[in-house]
Amino acid sequence: MSAQAAARTGAARAYPLPSRPAAAPPPRLRVVRAPAQSRSRVPFVLACMAVLGGALLTALLLNTQMASLAFERYELSNDLGRLRQDRMDLVAQHDARSSPSQLAAAARALGMVEANGTGWLRLADGSVQGAPAPAGG
Repeated sequence: MSAQAAARTGAARAYPLPSRPAAAPPPRLRVVRAPAQSRSRVPFVLACMAVLGGALLTALLLNTQMASLAFERYELSNDLGRLRQDRMDLVAQHDARSSPSQLAAAARALGMVEANGTGWLRLADGSVQGAPAPAGG
């Protein structure tokens, strides 16, 4: 029997032996130790404070500039109102001085006299139209 058993084991088998599982690839992830010295938060806090301070300073400067421009606009508006009123006063004075009675009084003050008659010169033929007379004065 032992010879038969030896013959059986040496003979080719009808089914293959299961192959050994392939070696698993090394893992991609690995545990990393924490850094020996933790990072300081001071630079980040200082940067945040600088950004906040810059924003506040910018807001203050913009607000101050807007207030200054509003005051200047108010002053210019007042000047414009005064100039409009002066223009209206000057127009009223001009209208009063250009009335016929005021013009006649100003002419008399300058030594002018009223004309007795009026005449027109016709340029086409050189004739005199109307009844011109010398001014009496």
